Amino acid sequence: MDSKDLAQYIEATDGISKPWLLVQLRLKKLQERKHQIPSYEYLKELEDIQGDLLKLGEWWKGREDEVFGSQG
Repeated sequence: MDSKDLAQYIEATDGISKPWLLVQLRLKKLQERKHQIPSYEYLKELEDIQGDLLKLGEWWKGREDEVFGSQG
């Protein structure tokens, strides 16, 4: 799945409100550009994405069913 397909999936499933999907999209786009940018820029952007991922923390705790859907 390329970034365009992932973006269409996120849009079709109302995933814009799901921050972990947006992180995946950013990672996919960065992966696609990896060979077009200098390695220091790639690492800088990767660190930025990682930082944003860590900021998500455990916001979903206690809301598993609401956020991820029922598993039963």
